[in-house]
Amino acid sequence: MRVVIADDQHLIRAGFTALLENEPDIDVVGSAATGTEVVEVVTRLRPDVVLMDIRMPEGDGLWATEQIVADPALGDVHIIIVTTFELDEYVGRAIRAGASGFLVKDTEPVELIRAVRVVAAGDALLSPSVTRRLLERVAGTLVDEAEPGQVVPGVPGRGARVSALVAALTEREREVLALVGTGLTNTEIATKLFLSPLTVKTHVSRTMSKLAARDRAQLVVVAYEAGLVRAGTARA
Repeated sequence: MRVVIADDQHLIRAGFTALLENEPDIDVVGSAATGTEVVEVVTRLRPDVVLMDIRMPEGDGLWATEQIVADPALGDVHIIIVTTFELDEYVGRAIRAGASGFLVKDTEPVELIRAVRVVAAGDALLSPSVTRRLLERVAGTLVDEAEPGQVVPGVPGRGARVSALVAALTEREREVLALVGTGLTNTEIATKLFLSPLTVKTHVSRTMSKLAARDRAQLVVVAYEAGLVRAGTARA
């Protein structure tokens, strides 16, 4: 897995690099200290995962995430927002910008390594300290923060449009979507539905395609918008 680290503090970049380079399956291929620099580095190197700080000069991490997500050539790049802040405002904006994960900087090293692997595999990962709050509020936050008539990037709309798209899914796809919305992994969904993880992965991929969702984080939003998951049912 090829990783780029973006943070305006040299010590943070060096620390993350040392930690990840100890893993045989992870290679830190680049780093950046500003928003504009990380966009250039990612465009040039096309890594699997970017660890992205929020507060950086010359375009913050959320701006940089939006630029990367908007480039079709970078569709296989997955972004984890890593910050000292865990306010709902930042979490909601990060997911809306197209991030696949959100971690706070006091996360244990083993969890940071796990996050890189999970997101590189196409799953969404959120810091345990913010997961429940995010899953219960993010759908409304994303839509409420949008301008009138604006289509939130990666989220196929709301209301009747969301219902129509979800209704077009197969029964099994809706069932899998609902379980994704509660925060279960493919393996956990497979166990619950007595399916193979590969079969679940296929259902998730097809559902993402039909709903025009970039990743699982945006599937969670759709699951809430469609009423498949309700507040209090998400796993912390």
